[in-house]
Amino acid sequence: MSYLRSFIPWLVFAAVSSAGWQWGALAGLVTAAALLVADRAAGLSLGHRLLEYGTILFFAALGVLAFARPDSGLRMYGSALSTGWLALIAWASIAARRPFTMAIARRMAPPEVWHTPLFRRINVVLTAAWALSFTLTALAQTALSAYHPNVIYSIVIQIAGFVLPIRFTAAYPERARARFMKNSGARNDIQGGLAS
Repeated sequence: MSYLRSFIPWLVFAAVSSAGWQWGALAGLVTAAALLVADRAAGLSLGHRLLEYGTILFFAALGVLAFARPDSGLRMYGSALSTGWLALIAWASIAARRPFTMAIARRMAPPEVWHTPLFRRINVVLTAAWALSFTLTALAQTALSAYHPNVIYSIVIQIAGFVLPIRFTAAYPERARARFMKNSGARNDIQGGLAS
């Protein structure tokens, strides 16, 4: 559930946007800033927070645009823009060698594993799964908005774009740890055999 906390501003944006995309952007911005302040007050490090900073940047820019031009044609691409921005954040976090899932995983994992190759590898794979899902969702939302703007289809696409990586995130770390332990055991057996 810690993963969902990071996406609360985006859920707020989606819910409030029905009253106007400018109000959705403002609500998303306020929510993102409040969550970051709450994390800081709780003593959590604000490093490795590309998702949170990217969220604030997106909603600030979208808010300026939406209040200045509430009738802009970009309004109908709100879902595609937001999901596309999330994809950009995810891919950029991998390129910067700071996968966005690391900040979330550090809330749950003990500090002694934060700098291990396995922890890093798991988070690179998880972030890539989220990035791919966001990319595909943004493309689908763009096509839907351009050719067949139907809110039901948009909601289904958006939900699938989050549910699939959530399910992968729930299952993959344990499989990766089990595979690592199995391979480590095999290496130890081989090294023990060579030593004798």
